[in-house]
Amino acid sequence: MTKPSSKASRKPVTKSGRNSKRSRSGSSKGDAQVARAINNQKPGLHPRNLHRDGYDFDKLTKVSPVLTPYVQPNPYGNLSIDFADPQAVKALNAAILKLDYQIDNWDIPEGFLCPPIPGRVDYLHYIYDLLAGVEEFENKSETEMEGQNVPPVNSHTIKPKKMKIKALDIGTGANAIYPLLGIQTYGWRFVASDVDPISLANVKAIVEGNNCLLGKLEVRLQNDHQKVFSGIIKPDDRFDITLCNPPFHASLKEASEGSQRKLKNLAENRASKGHKLEPKAPKDKSQLNFGGQKAELWCEGGEKQFLHNMICESKVFATQCLWFTSLVSKKENLEACYTELKRVGAITVKTIDMAQGNKLTRVLAWSFLTPSQRGLWAKYRS
Repeated sequence: MTKPSSKASRKPVTKSGRNSKRSRSGSSKGDAQVARAINNQKPGLHPRNLHRDGYDFDKLTKVSPVLTPYVQPNPYGNLSIDFADPQAVKALNAAILKLDYQIDNWDIPEGFLCPPIPGRVDYLHYIYDLLAGVEEFENKSETEMEGQNVPPVNSHTIKPKKMKIKALDIGTGANAIYPLLGIQTYGWRFVASDVDPISLANVKAIVEGNNCLLGKLEVRLQNDHQKVFSGIIKPDDRFDITLCNPPFHASLKEASEGSQRKLKNLAENRASKGHKLEPKAPKDKSQLNFGGQKAELWCEGGEKQFLHNMICESKVFATQCLWFTSLVSKKENLEACYTELKRVGAITVKTIDMAQGNKLTRVLAWSFLTPSQRGLWAKYRS
């Protein structure tokens, strides 16, 4: 297994919002100019992220007037919303999906997670880069590539192209945000799984309400809450990539406390920017838990145990998935993941750091296929 052995090896060669590093083969003058241009943009988000320059509320309210009542000038004179208000956040998401991703009909039931789109689509951009990098090995021999790190692609200069990708989203929730963004951004096909029938019913309603999604997203119910891939991946399935945003907390109490901290931090942030605040108790359950049903927010053992289970199960489906990936919110969970990946025999492991504002997270990716096998997979992808 190729395990990241140093801090530098765990990061992409180029990272948005920071000084670009040289690739192993050096960089051209043109690359340097591209890097400088990117560094002038909003820091943190992937270079291809449509939301690097913030939100255009004039355009958003024009395509989705429902958002208008929630939009107000902030102390700096810029338009914004109250991100502590679940209804405002949901209206913003619906408007973004309509304006930037041509998804006209999107909604989620009260109390379910309403994910921030810029951070979610970043995950997709980075795993696109991961998949695009695979195609570099089509003409490489196994003796050239065996046992070496997979060279990271340059996110600043890569030209996206359509690839016939089939992806599996583990724990898609009621919002199905990864499949929706993946279909509309890159033309991928998705299978989306969840343990909650209500969530999947809502995903079906979203698909039926948008012609652009028809035939591109299949939902599958996970009947065993202790399983991740088992019962979802069928014998004849082949997935180019799996995605997951694991439950973060280990208990309902921990999840509740975490949600209250988020609300408090948002309130303090608004106060520091000069917003007038009137202390008030949460209006309802959806506000108390910051949105999110049990399966979306917590599981027994929290993120660490969930990742452990996922890695263990991935070995069973080693030849049916090109890349397995997951978000890892807690950096301290990485070492346990590396240990388990070595135990199960993963050939290549990559860790891609991401940043959205002040929030740091990372994508953990692993494959049981050799570089030459991954190249053949890319070449004969159906």
